[in-house]
Amino acid sequence: MSIDRNESRRQFLRRTTVGTAAAAAFPYLIPRHVLGAPGRPGANDRIQVGVIGVGNRANLLIDQLPQPGQVAALADCWLARCEQAAAKRQAKWDLYQDYRRILDRKDIDAVIVATPDHGRVLAAIHACQAGKDVYAEKPLTLYPAEGRALVNAARKYKRVFQVGSQQRSMQMNQIACRLVRTGGLGKITLVQGVNYPSSNTVTELPEEAVPDKLDWDVWLGQAAQRRYNKKLHTSWMSWWDYSGGEMTNWGAHGLDQVQWALGMDDSGPVELWPMEGGPAGAMAFRYENGVEVHLDLPQNDLQGGARFIGEKGQIDIWRNNFKIDAPGVTLDLPPKQEIDKWHDNVALWQAEYHMGFWLEAIPGRKTPNADVEIGHRSVTVCHLANITRRLNRRLRWDPKKEEFPGDREANLLANRERRKGWELPKV
Repeated sequence: MSIDRNESRRQFLRRTTVGTAAAAAFPYLIPRHVLGAPGRPGANDRIQVGVIGVGNRANLLIDQLPQPGQVAALADCWLARCEQAAAKRQAKWDLYQDYRRILDRKDIDAVIVATPDHGRVLAAIHACQAGKDVYAEKPLTLYPAEGRALVNAARKYKRVFQVGSQQRSMQMNQIACRLVRTGGLGKITLVQGVNYPSSNTVTELPEEAVPDKLDWDVWLGQAAQRRYNKKLHTSWMSWWDYSGGEMTNWGAHGLDQVQWALGMDDSGPVELWPMEGGPAGAMAFRYENGVEVHLDLPQNDLQGGARFIGEKGQIDIWRNNFKIDAPGVTLDLPPKQEIDKWHDNVALWQAEYHMGFWLEAIPGRKTPNADVEIGHRSVTVCHLANITRRLNRRLRWDPKKEEFPGDREANLLANRERRKGWELPKV
């Protein structure tokens, strides 16, 4: 059974809160009076939202944006996408090809940044500088150094910054990760994750006509100048210059669960290496406390999750679900409707409730449950895995300094050169 959309979200959470696990999961509930009456937020309570990047994911977020969020404007370097999104919903939104027009508006409080991976950080930093709160899709960054620059900007400008790692808002994931983190399985002896594929080096493709209303130079952004090709434009997740492939796409969810369950939200591994004798591309890493993570499971196994093996048994965690095999260890499940709501409509991609935590954090300037530091640290692990594969050798990583000690070749991949004119602002 799904939530009645006319019911107050806070009212629903109060009814379904269970035990200490739920109390830990929802630390930033805001009093009812802050957001107005259920289903009818007052005019002063509405949060005006601009959307930067209007592709497939952004369209889902537009449709799922809960109250008090209210879309006011769209921006995309391919203006036709804005026009199509507005026409589909018969909406009278303001449409821009330059996202800075949204950031210049004083009536817009917050932005959703859903550009391709290589364009996300610069737009998000500009939003922070403009005083906008940010919901940025994952994977948050293209390479590790970008992430630290983004965190610095969010902190300097005191922004409420939520990353689209929606499994952080799913109670089934909260309960399972908390069990691991609090020692419910005893000492963790091994974690197994999925062997997600990386992206490929861009190959030369024939030049094709640029689609109408697309600013191709802006789409390329920080990446090298290239002639337009539809495959390059629409399959960008396959190419190293624009994305880390499935390792940063699904990996941003799966390795986020690993970081969360192991209590490493503000840290990362200290050593990484290619695995010998395993599937092609399999690699492993180790945290300072000795816990090893092996990325060797097939792609259709625990996608977006991982297997945690401890002294008392093991638990498999994936999206909105877990399976535990640990004699004597019991968990209190949330109410059925709290589980089922994540299977409502577009179950796999559901983000409504996760965006709700962001919107609820804004009035009181609270830290959301998938804060920018968390998003940066989790996707950094994905980047490190990709770098390990590309160099095909053992690497050391310093999670405090966020660098490969004494390894110039690896550090060049962790802090890429950006095209002139697309440098990150100094914060």
